[in-house]
Amino acid sequence: MTEPAAPQHMVTRFAPSPTGRLHVGHGWSALLAMDMARAAGGQFRLRIEDIDGTRSRPEHVAGIVEDLRWLGVAWDGEIVFQSQRLDRYAAALDQLRGLGLLYPCFCTRADIQASLTAPHGPEGPVYPGTCRALSAAERAQRIAAGEAHAWRIDMGKAAARVGTLKWAALSFSEGQRASTGSVRTEIVIDPLAHGDVVLARKDAPASYHLSCTLDDAAMGVTHVLRGDDLRGATDIHRLLQALLDLPSPAYIHHPLLVGPDGRRLAKRDGSIGLAELRAQGMAAERLADDLRAGRFPIGIALASA
Repeated sequence: MTEPAAPQHMVTRFAPSPTGRLHVGHGWSALLAMDMARAAGGQFRLRIEDIDGTRSRPEHVAGIVEDLRWLGVAWDGEIVFQSQRLDRYAAALDQLRGLGLLYPCFCTRADIQASLTAPHGPEGPVYPGTCRALSAAERAQRIAAGEAHAWRIDMGKAAARVGTLKWAALSFSEGQRASTGSVRTEIVIDPLAHGDVVLARKDAPASYHLSCTLDDAAMGVTHVLRGDDLRGATDIHRLLQALLDLPSPAYIHHPLLVGPDGRRLAKRDGSIGLAELRAQGMAAERLADDLRAGRFPIGIALASA
């Protein structure tokens, strides 16, 4: 199957994981991405990131679709499921292995925690590179023995291969009125700050970094709108785009929403959900209008900068 050509009009997307029902923050982000595309005469796509076999559930997919439709979020084209794109992830991993940029990592979380000596990066502790030092013979022997392993990218080699890279950033306020010709700020990436990140997990065929990068390119996404918590990940995605010869969209990172305790909204914490508001009798049109105007349900607010 041939990848679609890059479109000349704006394409945005919303890409939830089916690990629970959507909370208010998800609804807000989806509305922003949809409105942004509609205002520019472009397309808004929906992707379900369902390759986490330990947490993804079919019933949550149905719940996501129900929540979005109730809120008035309408997408263009068919829903894209990552679970149907595993061959693309495998091909990209093979390509990166062919470039000598991946190595198997046999470390457990306990091993990594016990050996951490490196400073924290944008996403937490940086992997100390334990398995990077293994010989080719030992790697092959352990893989042949069936030892569980992830695949990490040798960030030093990868960064040296691509040189200095930048990603195009729009501020949140600019993103709300963006068009394909919007003025952009160029952000120089710092991939080494992230260390040798995982691109294929022990329990999943691809990491978020790899699958998200490949899928955005395949879907022709021109503008990625997502939370501030993923700003650091953009350096990694820009690096992968360069290594795999993929187009690079513009990025808009919106503020996160926090609850009464000051913690960001999250499914695992039972943050107030769209289904819960619907059950309480909240009118979808009113909620959508409030979210667009930056008015959030009681107890929910924008995180401070």
